Formats: sequence, C-alpha cells, structure tokens
Amino acid sequence: MTGLDPKSSYDLKEMMREHKKQGNTVFFSTHVLEVAEKLCDRVGIINKGKLVFVGTFEEMQNKFKENKSLEDLFLEITENEE
Repeated sequence: MTGLDPKSSYDLKEMMREHKKQGNTVFFSTHVLEVAEKLCDRVGIINKGKLVFVGTFEEMQNKFKENKSLEDLFLEITENEE
C-alpha cells in the first residue's frame, strides 16, 4: 500500500476482499504488518530466507502465548531465529 494515495489504497483492499469473497486466493506480500494483520486470513513469516511461521494471526498468538500485535510478534519471532 506504500506509495498509493488513501483512496487507491482503500480501493485495492476492497478489490482484494471481493476477490477473496468469490472464493479466490490473494497472495499479498508486504512489510506493513498492521495492514497484513487487518487484511490477511493467514500469514507467513520469512526470516533470512527461511519460512519460520505459517498460519492465522490467532494461531501465532496461541503458539507464542502472547496477545501482541503482528508487528510485535514478528519482531519477537525473527529476533530469536538463527
């Protein structure tokens, strides 16, 4: 969503929601974790080229026993990975 004006950003998110509503998959890559937390059903965390987590945001919170934001959990997960 970086680089888009607010209206275009909103329109893109609505298009992705509509695509999903039709039973399709949207593969969305972003560094803006707040957007991913609000928009995505499942997330994947990649650290140093290795996929270190795949699942829902709720599964991530349960796994790490933390009620934190996706951004906070991302930092925790990637800081502890070698």
